[in-house]
Amino acid sequence: MTEKQDTEAAFPGPNSDQGTKDISPEEGLRGWLCVVGGFFALFASFGFLNVIGLFQSTYQATTLRDYSPSTISWIFAMQLALMWGPGPFFGRLVDNFGPGVVLYPCSTLCVFALCMTSLATEYYQIFLAQGLAFGIGAGGVFTTALVCVGQWFIRRRGLAIGIVTGVIFPVFFIKIRAHVGFYGAVRYTALFVGILLISSCLLIRSRLPRKAWDPKLTWFNFGLLKDKQFALYMAGSWLVMWGLWAPFDFLPSMAQSIGFSPDMAIYLISCINASSIPGRILPGYLGDRFGLYNAFTAVSLGSGLAILTLWAPFNYHHSHAALIVFALVYGFMSGSCVSLLMPCAAKAGKIETLGQRFGTYQIIMSSSPLTGLPIMGAILARQDGESYIGLQMFGFSALTLGAILVAISTWILRQRNETWKV
Repeated sequence: MTEKQDTEAAFPGPNSDQGTKDISPEEGLRGWLCVVGGFFALFASFGFLNVIGLFQSTYQATTLRDYSPSTISWIFAMQLALMWGPGPFFGRLVDNFGPGVVLYPCSTLCVFALCMTSLATEYYQIFLAQGLAFGIGAGGVFTTALVCVGQWFIRRRGLAIGIVTGVIFPVFFIKIRAHVGFYGAVRYTALFVGILLISSCLLIRSRLPRKAWDPKLTWFNFGLLKDKQFALYMAGSWLVMWGLWAPFDFLPSMAQSIGFSPDMAIYLISCINASSIPGRILPGYLGDRFGLYNAFTAVSLGSGLAILTLWAPFNYHHSHAALIVFALVYGFMSGSCVSLLMPCAAKAGKIETLGQRFGTYQIIMSSSPLTGLPIMGAILARQDGESYIGLQMFGFSALTLGAILVAISTWILRQRNETWKV
């Protein structure tokens, strides 16, 4: 399928079966305003999830000190899972009724959840507020932003989505916490998130006209996994996400255990997020020109190698500079992985099955972070919370095996399309 055909298939003209009329031109001012709104939306939702390491180390030392790292990590595992799991439902609502029906209530839920988190003192309260409520709200905001930005951009979708997912959050939280304390910082974060989400509500617009609700339309189809290329990509990206979040959650607590100050330990997450900005944008830009699958294979393998060569040696030779270098390298690689996941899934089949493919992909992917973080927390507990080599090897193994499966799916797609650029 040529680029022109791809665009026409994704956005049919007035004479198509869908009967769409007066579809706005691709990109343009409205498209880039949607990108800005999407950036604010993901800054406030997905960006907040990038500080899970800060909450993990804080809860372990204070409010939830009587709970194991694995038990605490279930809060953040639930958040991450809910970024993916309800995606088919939210995406269909956006397709049929526009972004407002999802974006407005989910934005409100995000702010409410953070306000409740600032008042929570028991594990179940934190789990319900931060894990469940914020996870659902953030999932709706996340899905709406990606769906609407994806509608405005076809030829440069990798670049646009890379810009949308570039976020830095920990610096803001650390600066505020120094003045008002942890729970005060959570309340100020709720205010900041609210301002960002109001802006996103004003800027995010759908490109396509609304469609009538079709009760017979299936949301996902596991029969798509009969396609070897899609099945291998699904399995590979699932493994990549299984191990990807290890540094985000456990790097700060490891740094504090060997002498980093609490603020310096959290700044490691800032280093990861700072380097993730070019990591999220550049590979998407290059992937649009040299192949998204080629780029995703490379950065998945690079993420695993970064854990093995830069993070694991820290158990035996403590070096503040080395840990900062790891944070910068891993931020670039992991940021690239996150930004390329959905564009690669979109490229894994025909446009006619895009909705079902996204739905199937998101449902399966939701189980990856839901299980990965608790397993790594349990490995840390088995090593008395002192040695991180076990969870590091878990992350390295998952990322490397995932990269191998993605590489095989890339090879199949090359043979199918008769081109190296996939």
